[in-house]
Amino acid sequence: MAQIDTFEFSPSGFEAIREYQYGRDWPVVYLLETKGEAYVGETTNLYNRSRQHYENPERKRLKRAHVITDEMYNKSATLDIEAFLIEHLAAEGSLKLQNRNDGLRNHNYFQRAEYQAKCEMIWKELMSKGLASKEIYEIENTDLFKYSPYKALTEEQYLFVRKLVADIESDRATTYVVEGSPGTGKTILATYLMKYLKDHDKTKHLKIALIAPMSSLRGTIQQVFRSTAGLKANMVIGPNDVAKESYDLVIVDEAHRLKKRKNLGAAFKAFDDVNKKLGLPKESTQLEWILASTKRQVLFYDQGQSVLPSDIDDADLRKRGAQFYKLTKQMRIQAGEEYIHFIDAVLNQRKVAKPELKDYELRMFDDVGAMHDAIKAKDKAVGLSRMVAGFAWPWVTNPANGTLKQNFDIDIKGYRLRWNSKTKDWVNSSNAVNEVGCIHTVQGYGMNYVGVIIGPELRYDDEQGKIIVDRARYCDRNGHAGIDDPKELERYIINIYRTLLTRGIKGTYIYVVDDKLRKKVKEPIEGAPPNTERPYQHLVKSPITVEMIRVPIVGSAPCGNPLLGEENIEEYISVPKSKIRPGVKYFILRAEGDSMNLAGIQDGDLVLCRYGQKGETGDRVVALLGDDVTIKVYGERIDGVRKLLPKSTNKSHPPITPGEGDSVQGVVQEVLVVG
Repeated sequence: MAQIDTFEFSPSGFEAIREYQYGRDWPVVYLLETKGEAYVGETTNLYNRSRQHYENPERKRLKRAHVITDEMYNKSATLDIEAFLIEHLAAEGSLKLQNRNDGLRNHNYFQRAEYQAKCEMIWKELMSKGLASKEIYEIENTDLFKYSPYKALTEEQYLFVRKLVADIESDRATTYVVEGSPGTGKTILATYLMKYLKDHDKTKHLKIALIAPMSSLRGTIQQVFRSTAGLKANMVIGPNDVAKESYDLVIVDEAHRLKKRKNLGAAFKAFDDVNKKLGLPKESTQLEWILASTKRQVLFYDQGQSVLPSDIDDADLRKRGAQFYKLTKQMRIQAGEEYIHFIDAVLNQRKVAKPELKDYELRMFDDVGAMHDAIKAKDKAVGLSRMVAGFAWPWVTNPANGTLKQNFDIDIKGYRLRWNSKTKDWVNSSNAVNEVGCIHTVQGYGMNYVGVIIGPELRYDDEQGKIIVDRARYCDRNGHAGIDDPKELERYIINIYRTLLTRGIKGTYIYVVDDKLRKKVKEPIEGAPPNTERPYQHLVKSPITVEMIRVPIVGSAPCGNPLLGEENIEEYISVPKSKIRPGVKYFILRAEGDSMNLAGIQDGDLVLCRYGQKGETGDRVVALLGDDVTIKVYGERIDGVRKLLPKSTNKSHPPITPGEGDSVQGVVQEVLVVG
């Protein structure tokens, strides 16, 4: 059982700690504290660590050491509990932390769930001692928690931080593009970097800023920085501000929302003034402003969240010679990456089986009023639950319009609703649960439950057998002005709904206005009974319980003439954890053809692959050749080049010499046996 013992943080207190049963040679978590200030740490020798802290002038101000112990603690558990306390105390606000934010890492370990369950008891004990005043659920609903720079990083986030800092320390100037789908922690990593760089001796002298193109999210992050030691609200700026000062490094959150000179309304003059000040051509974009006026740039980007024709083009970003990184670990949505791929498939009308959404509620409604009632109930139960919709109704109640002709904007079969009454921080406003947020007020935010209204601008056409856009029902003037291609408008609207449908942390509710489209959306969500057997369900048979890991099938890899290799997750299948190496990402490909039949890979085989490993001579590797994927044997290096070799009874398959830009994506570990 976890317990908290308190000692005086002084030389006499250290002697008491030395005699304490957990004072030496045992993993513990500790909170050094004085009124309004604290430091959190973990150690296996509290006596020695306390004396080291006392030599630090900042730590010496602290008066008490609260020691959290348990006879079952191990090093992994104390690291996890330390991260929990830092994250929650920083957001709770009663104590100002002296901690830097490096060292917090997300990792799995034996019985982690059991140790995490003890955190609630530890927190209640801290509240009883007056060291915290808010409950955990209250803290986790705040923006100070969601966007705090004190976050435990995933392995892929941590590796990017190391790479960036190494490049800064060696004075390598470059552009980094960090791609990630909704919920992969782009904003978290952006705020983390700001705190990390300002805390460390080798980088704290740099002039840095975080650019947030969306004014609502910009205000929220400014509030977080205002409450964080070492950061200031004026470090968070808009794109127009980048021309006012010189920066060594800028970090751009939601970079897909940077603007080009299109559909800007009253903002054209301000846009032109910046181009003139920087000496750039009139048609230059906000991306070009940033590249021209800063030494280094980190751009957090998701093409799938570009929702207006004024947003920068994906091609414009990719021709800049940037270094690209990918975030894949889902940090917001409890259902994980499977949910994101499922929503993408539904919106793009691809056949897909509904994944197993553990601890996540995905629900269709036939009545919008019933969905609103359900959202209100969730808001009372867990807080931060909101209604959102596509821009399919004009904003009649906009306060800027003066006297209102009516007190509602949305009318669906007699059920009337109003758009958001605030444009900044609407998600946290007092009346938000009674209103409906649009894309421009919720992009970048996460909510516990979200009710999404898919408006009449999208409908299903039986004759064409597909979703079509009704341009006349799309009411965002800046969203379709200047667009002649219906496909382009469809892409933006689909991106809007992709963004809205990925806001919910614990659940997503959906109502579709068009009856035919509602039926089509409902089919994959409600069509298959929960226990319906899926392909490859019996991949592994065992008379005993085996711990399993779900690995995505990402398409077909041709073993012969290459075919287009799309990274489209078809489904997940379970693989024994014993086959999975710690710290390695896995994916599964379906082999096609006979070019590797002598290497144990037959047509139709499911091949388990380790992502990102380069392989050695003789390994079976997965290679990306332009847009094509193939599995081949890694040949010996000759004159600096490795050929990709077939191994087949069919002699018509030639060796392949990789060209510029081709790369090895991973190594084949084994062929999985179905049956």
